[in-house]
Amino acid sequence: MRTPSGVLIACMALLGSGAAPPGEEPGHGPGITVDWIFDGGPSRVDAMPKTLWLSDGRLLVYDTLDADRAHPFRYIDPATGTDVPACDGVKALGSLAAIGGAGVPGVLPWPEGFDASGNRGVFLFGGDVYVLDFRLSRFTRLTERPGEESSVSLSPDGKWIAFVRANDIYVEPAGGGPERRLTRDGSGTTLNGRYSWVYWEEIFGHRDNAYWWSPDSRTIAFLQTDESMVSVMSFTDFEPYQPRILTQRYPKAGGKTPVVRVGFASPEGGDPVWTDIQRSSYEYIVGVDWLPGGGAVAVQTMNRAQDEVNLYLVRGADGRATRILKETDDAWVHIYHPLFLRTKGEFLWISDRSGYAEAYRYTLEGALLGHVTKGERPLLPYGARAIYEASPLLAVDEKGGWVYFTAAGESSVERQIFRVPIGGGTPERIPGEAGYHRPSFRGDGLYFVDTYSNARTPPALTLHGTGGGSPRVIAAPRTGLIPGAAMRYPSFFRIPASDGFMLPAQLSTPAAFDSTRKYPLILYVYGGPGYPTVADEWNANGWAESIWYDQVLLGAGYLVATVDNRSSAWEGKVFEKSIRGQMYGDVELNDLVSAVRYLKRLPYVDSTRVGIWGWSGGGMCTLLGMTRSREFRAGIAVAPVTDWHYYDAKWTELEMKRPDDNPAGYAHTSLVARAGDLHGRLLLVHGTDDDNVHPQNSQAFMNALIREGILFDAMVYPMRKHTIDDAPARKHLFRTMLSFWQNNL
Repeated sequence: MRTPSGVLIACMALLGSGAAPPGEEPGHGPGITVDWIFDGGPSRVDAMPKTLWLSDGRLLVYDTLDADRAHPFRYIDPATGTDVPACDGVKALGSLAAIGGAGVPGVLPWPEGFDASGNRGVFLFGGDVYVLDFRLSRFTRLTERPGEESSVSLSPDGKWIAFVRANDIYVEPAGGGPERRLTRDGSGTTLNGRYSWVYWEEIFGHRDNAYWWSPDSRTIAFLQTDESMVSVMSFTDFEPYQPRILTQRYPKAGGKTPVVRVGFASPEGGDPVWTDIQRSSYEYIVGVDWLPGGGAVAVQTMNRAQDEVNLYLVRGADGRATRILKETDDAWVHIYHPLFLRTKGEFLWISDRSGYAEAYRYTLEGALLGHVTKGERPLLPYGARAIYEASPLLAVDEKGGWVYFTAAGESSVERQIFRVPIGGGTPERIPGEAGYHRPSFRGDGLYFVDTYSNARTPPALTLHGTGGGSPRVIAAPRTGLIPGAAMRYPSFFRIPASDGFMLPAQLSTPAAFDSTRKYPLILYVYGGPGYPTVADEWNANGWAESIWYDQVLLGAGYLVATVDNRSSAWEGKVFEKSIRGQMYGDVELNDLVSAVRYLKRLPYVDSTRVGIWGWSGGGMCTLLGMTRSREFRAGIAVAPVTDWHYYDAKWTELEMKRPDDNPAGYAHTSLVARAGDLHGRLLLVHGTDDDNVHPQNSQAFMNALIREGILFDAMVYPMRKHTIDDAPARKHLFRTMLSFWQNNL
């Protein structure tokens, strides 16, 4: 529970004791090397089958690690237990080769999209569109024209293929036939059915298709973007002999953002219809969701300050919009997607208005019917991560009267499945193991598949009925693929901040740990609002293949720790927005210093050899700790933001607002201005083609260090983007980091 002042009472919050844990018992592993990590070893352990619920209630399962590689797709009927191959993979690939498919793969891949029945899948090979009829195990080639197709999909009824070419939307009969061009004004700066960079990165969670089929397949809603006024960034390649200049439209904090609107097009042809929402009334469109009947779409708009979201119902036939809800906040509003009931004129809506993410029930006219969930433990995911993951509102069993959702279990480092009466009441936890559950429910709420893991258990996939009974194991944990015999696992605990807030933390100890010895400590950080890194989940920090690279560090004799500050921890919006106006400022710094000082006092930590590192926002957090404290002997900042003037408008202005509105906050959080205060040895890392956190950030910080006469190390990766994700570069980077720690800790 929390006191009225918002401070977490320690005795109710502890995940374990306040003391840090002793050495862990061995599990499965070493033999884990940098080569093994980046040659694909973890992907086989971590991989789970892909699944899709079909319109007839069956589950489509795809598993490339299955022993029967000729049949990677299969249908499972959860009611009867029937499990049958969906198609003959060998025959299908043979048909692809026969029609001249470019680059025929060894195993059928997961398609770009399916129809609702799972009878057809659409693929892109060599920039052209192919359709696979699962019943016949046969491919058909649909496009073979100049220009590359992208953002391809199938209509729910399986009759149409949609795709984007040269920023215009096209459709074509799935069985073959003449294509139809639905939009005609696409250009280098006018995008139809495709996202601009900032929408792809910050609003729609790295999804590619900026258009949405109606459930009845009669209409396509799409986003049109004009980014002609957006500032241009450039990158210089090192190849060919006369290097190329690459450009990107990138809206910086305070600058012009893309102008967007929603249109509707029919696959039968005709001119698009546009919503009548006044474009002057919003800055961003942050949600487009069809209602179950297919006649209308829910459109969410957001203002520039991001403290107001309006929800409209828009008719697809004529674009007429009716505003039914307005959500405001004194800091910022998070993006959530409504869940519409199928048989009632109602919908469920997530709001942080109480300080915690809770669900409410509304009529389609916008009348509030009441709470569905209520309490201080927020729905998960929420905050920054919400755009990248499925909604915590999972499904509604309208006949049984239940709403299913995910929230924390005994602590914020877990994610458990709950249900609550649709009219509100006391939530019931669906029985499940401690740790992390990522469920996908059938539309009627009667069955779900669950990807489960915890920090000691690799993922497993199981099929459940909400009425009870034993789950069916689709994929068991693949522990047998882990090399060696002594893997180390983290323990979870809490660290008190200076005001009593209990910071989630985890710590791993080296093999043959001896509590009477002193060990160097490496602290991994991210620290962004609503984006925790401490989680009882297998490989929770995907940035660095964390559980795997941690084994390399542990094998080299380091302690490895992770801590979340109050804004990044999943404790509620009331704590997240404590950083308003100062993202990566005083609040994060104070929590970071509290955490590292606590760790230094542990008897087995060598307080003179503590390092810190992070990537992206974590790189910024690293520089924050190294310029505004003297707690760290060394640190590594990969692709860090160093001044919010250099970052994109959507994310920066969420917390910081525009530079003209908050000049003091921008000045206070600028790390470039604080470069002269750097304490400890620094390794700066950046890719020269980073279109997310531009190299300008590291270059500005480097230049300030040079001006101050401060020595530092740097590693530049030519034409690598933000994730520096090709295997040779990743191997080089993580070996470089290990060498840096060995030389400086």
